[in-house]
Amino acid sequence: MEAELQAPAQPQTLAEAQPLGSEAEAETPSTPSPSSSSVPPPSSVEAEASLWDIRRVMMADLVGFLLLKYRAKEPITKAELLAVVPRDAKDQFPDVFCRASACMLLAFGLDLKEVDPGEHTYALVPTLGLTWDGVLSGQELSLPKTGLLVVVLVVIFLQGDCSLEEEVWGALGRMGVCAGMVHYIYGEPRALLTQVWVQEGYLEYRQVPHSDPARYEFLWGPRAHAETNKVKILEHLLRVNGRVPRSCRFLAEEAVREEEEEP
Repeated sequence: MEAELQAPAQPQTLAEAQPLGSEAEAETPSTPSPSSSSVPPPSSVEAEASLWDIRRVMMADLVGFLLLKYRAKEPITKAELLAVVPRDAKDQFPDVFCRASACMLLAFGLDLKEVDPGEHTYALVPTLGLTWDGVLSGQELSLPKTGLLVVVLVVIFLQGDCSLEEEVWGALGRMGVCAGMVHYIYGEPRALLTQVWVQEGYLEYRQVPHSDPARYEFLWGPRAHAETNKVKILEHLLRVNGRVPRSCRFLAEEAVREEEEEP
């Protein structure tokens, strides 16, 4: 966030955006191009960029506050959330609150739910019915890791309940999560996938039968099957993407059928 806010400012005029030339060239007025009338005034562009920067800062503040409340296991009130936003920016609160909630869900796998509409109190809970968050007690910098677990469970589901290790790492790599590289939220991901989540019962990590050289694959573990199901995964995809991918329609029908057959 700090790096983005320290990015070079946009040129104040069109002349400043051009390469520097001789003084004579600088003093010679240029003929406006036919397309120049379609370019919005720099002042409006700067104002829009400034507003977006302000929203990002407020969103980051809200996310930080929500993480502190989650670690403290304290209820969250709307009054507290409003207090995080500057007084002169209260009209931006609905949009910032929505973005912060989405960030908590996608990055950390935490759902912000209203528990008392009358008192406007909220609570953060791991999504999909999962009960593990990976937060280590006594470590201030330990962050929830449920968001990454959700992604892995989704990838396995989309691959037909079993996903090759390279397919999982390919999907995570597009998120900037790579084996052997410490991630600022999730730590070292290989240990999570092949050790921690296997021990916790969320994943099964096994060698592909008859593979030579050996290849490995991931499946849902017994705890994943106990705490969530394919219908919840589909609901999550619909919530995040606004639709279920066309390639998943067969899986969706199968998931609904399995859910109906369960006692």
